[in-house]
Amino acid sequence: MVTDDATRAGSQTLSRGIRILEVLADADRALSIDEVAAALGVHRSVAYRLVRTLEHHGLVTRDAAGRLTLGTGLAALASGVARDLQHLALPELNAVANELGMTCLLAVLVDAEEAVTLVSASPRQSVAVVSYRPGHRHPITRGGPGKAILLSLPESAWPAEVPSGLRDEIAESRRRGYALSHDEVVPSLASVAVPLMLPGQPPASIAVIHVSFSQPESEIAERLRLAAEAVTRAYGA
Repeated sequence: MVTDDATRAGSQTLSRGIRILEVLADADRALSIDEVAAALGVHRSVAYRLVRTLEHHGLVTRDAAGRLTLGTGLAALASGVARDLQHLALPELNAVANELGMTCLLAVLVDAEEAVTLVSASPRQSVAVVSYRPGHRHPITRGGPGKAILLSLPESAWPAEVPSGLRDEIAESRRRGYALSHDEVVPSLASVAVPLMLPGQPPASIAVIHVSFSQPESEIAERLRLAAEAVTRAYGA
């Protein structure tokens, strides 16, 4: 018979393993075992055992120096997540990225408080390309992609604590139809984002990110709106 203590221990192990994947996804470089252990608040030996299990399944990989990054096994898992939406959106993201010379991405709401980048596209030719990997998570109260999702949600579905300043910003963003951010998720990066609502899919947004914009934000937002409309038509909505 499985005891309650064993069940709790198994749940904690699973939670910690998932947390390792989140930590590595959010990092902008490979991390050491000590850094992962610190992020989880556990002893190095505990983090090491968890990492070894994730390595066995191809979810984490280790370089020659012993530093950790996400493994290729995640691609197989991610390929089944919202596959239709990724397939339909990617041509539009590529078109926007190449026209504007900026990285274009699709973010979706994953719980009441966070958004995750589902798919992204980088421009073929650009002096400075910003890399933004799928799987990146951040609160919907920060960053253009998250705040664009917030635009499409009723206030009753917002996170519990939203500062009054952000409420005023969202009200203004609703009036103009797009969200903006500067230095909110990644230092030095700015974004423009518009909502994307599709039947049967979680609230989403399409955004571009860059270190600076060479044209007015309103013009960028209009191009993103056209992309959102194209994805909506392709989805059959």
